[in-house]
Amino acid sequence: MGSVSRETVVAALQAALEPLPFVDALVEGGAAAWGRLDPWSDVDLYAFVEDGKTEEAFHAIEGALQTLSPIQHTFAAQWPPASGIHQKFYRLEAAGPFLLVDLAVVTRSAPEKFLEPEIHGDNVVYFDKTGITRIPPLDRDAFHRKLRERLAHLQDGTEMFHAFVEKELNRGNGIEAFDNYRTYVLGPLLEVLRMKHGSLHHSFRARYVHSELPADVVARYRMLLFVSGPDDLRSKYPEALRWFREVARDLR
Repeated sequence: MGSVSRETVVAALQAALEPLPFVDALVEGGAAAWGRLDPWSDVDLYAFVEDGKTEEAFHAIEGALQTLSPIQHTFAAQWPPASGIHQKFYRLEAAGPFLLVDLAVVTRSAPEKFLEPEIHGDNVVYFDKTGITRIPPLDRDAFHRKLRERLAHLQDGTEMFHAFVEKELNRGNGIEAFDNYRTYVLGPLLEVLRMKHGSLHHSFRARYVHSELPADVVARYRMLLFVSGPDDLRSKYPEALRWFREVARDLR
């Protein structure tokens, strides 16, 4: 562990951002919002800012971080321009490898602000000068409509492409076969399992799987995930496909 703590990081960023007139709010989500902080958790922050002020916000953010530690590495995530979201990850030299600072600058006009407690937990609001973090309740009708559309898409894709697993096994291409297994069978299987056991997080991929899926489901999925070679894959692929079809049929 490093000498810089999450509390120190949050305090420095709050002190730097709160006085700025174009910054509306600073919020922490992720593990903090779900009460799941542990020694390996990163700092998952959202800064809500006036449109057109993204670069100024990042200038203030990076200046604040550099008062704590040299920035060892920076990674900029790619979001579509229409999202209104700009996200960077920072590794601080004095914070160790696990305490990454994951900071999304979200503009006022961004259509998605990741604040619904039903989906994102009880975000920790460090300051909110404009009320931007107060949002209407989740539109469950719209959510379930999109969920049905997503389920149909998963079924169509898996039924179209799952045979690519066997095709590559027949060619003796184990690497390609496993990649297709992960993409066209295991990935959709995990998503429909999440739809069944907690649909609000169906798009979370493997995050929180051990906390949110039943232990027997996790054990069965784990058995199908870890394959020892082409012969093991050839036996597990049909079982995973059957399970996907069963769960998807029940959901429909």
